Amino acid sequence: MSNQVWLSQLKEHKAIAVIRAPEISLGYQMALAVASEGVKLIEITWNSHRAAELIGQLRVQLPNCFIGTGTLLNIKHMQEAIGAGAQFLFTPHVDLVMIQAAVAVDVPIVPGALSPTEIVTAWASGASCVKVFPVEALGGVRYIKSLQGPLGHIPLIPTGGITLENAQEFLQAGAIAVGLSSQLFPKKFVEARNWQAIAQQARNLIQITSDQ
Repeated sequence: MSNQVWLSQLKEHKAIAVIRAPEISLGYQMALAVASEGVKLIEITWNSHRAAELIGQLRVQLPNCFIGTGTLLNIKHMQEAIGAGAQFLFTPHVDLVMIQAAVAVDVPIVPGALSPTEIVTAWASGASCVKVFPVEALGGVRYIKSLQGPLGHIPLIPTGGITLENAQEFLQAGAIAVGLSSQLFPKKFVEARNWQAIAQQARNLIQITSDQ
């Protein structure tokens, strides 16, 4: 997926479902539940159970979705993720070698950064956009809004503290999209295999983001 396509998908859908699955079967059902309500961008964290296999399964089962991965800590994991079919990549940190390697094979990469220096460094190195993580640590919505003046040209995806209640505020503050994990997949619903309840969470998220 080219950066142009990736950015257009972010602008259109505005939300990324982040799945951290303790069992591959749970991850599969979590993805199906949110996809059933129209969530198109799904991230499987690389520390999920059998992440590479799950990515491959979802690429086949959900051809209308974009399946990527996150929590990539080194180039070895990144290369394995690309080999598994990941269509976009997230890292919790800024690693210039990883950014450049992803750019070389035209796979969108979104490094995690927090300070303006980290954000600009990631962007200047070729990042597709930048994940602001953990955004709540520096003030949440107010921090994203404060970055717009000097860094409004850099597409930002805040994660870490995004909820169904504040997602709209982050988008209004200037974020190109938001990433949700535990708020979209409450532990009690996953443990109970209550996929209908998770689908309802996704339905609510779609409603919120479509208002933007």
